[in-house]
Amino acid sequence: MGLGELIYTKERASGEAISKVESHTPKIELLGEAKKGEPLRVRVSVGPHPNKVEHSIRWIELYYEEEGRAFNPILVGRAFFAPGYAEPIAEFTLRLEKPGTLHALAYCNLHGLWESSLKVEPK
Repeated sequence: MGLGELIYTKERASGEAISKVESHTPKIELLGEAKKGEPLRVRVSVGPHPNKVEHSIRWIELYYEEEGRAFNPILVGRAFFAPGYAEPIAEFTLRLEKPGTLHALAYCNLHGLWESSLKVEPK
């Protein structure tokens, strides 16, 4: 079994995981318009979700799969969260030249890895 088969998405959730989709799937928001070569802020958040040592989102990663690139994806960044202190919200600033897809991963210490994607076409 590959790692991809262990990552939950809205489309692949089944059984008990179906009840966790809304509270565990990362939400990707563009904070502005994607323009070639200009800074683009992207917010990734998870929740509402518990924030306790025994149950919390521990980290979020953001990747960019650029169209036409030989080796994908590009790791844009990773944010770690301290249970009980930090909310699972991260902002990343990136510059895009080509269209592609943003992929966000979030890790819950009880319910595993969750992914979502968003197509981006800089103008």
